[in-house]
Amino acid sequence: MEEAKEVSQGIFGNIEATKSIAAALAIGIGALGPALGIGKLASKAMEAIGRNPEAAPKVQTAMILAIAFAEAIAIYALVVALIIKFV
Repeated sequence: MEEAKEVSQGIFGNIEATKSIAAALAIGIGALGPALGIGKLASKAMEAIGRNPEAAPKVQTAMILAIAFAEAIAIYALVVALIIKFV
């Protein structure tokens, strides 16, 4: 009877398995937005530099700063995933 109860609870009956899935979803979804944002940002920066090469230093500085801010969001997602996993 005890064995049947464990099987019927499924994956959400095991708290460690649920934590692992939640951590994986947190980092997976949390990294998706910044990855798309960084890709679009770099694409537009390359277009701007291609159209006006003299503005390359200004565009590159702004691009690197924006990439750092976007990457910080991914680091926050990593921290949340680690908190979910180990707390």
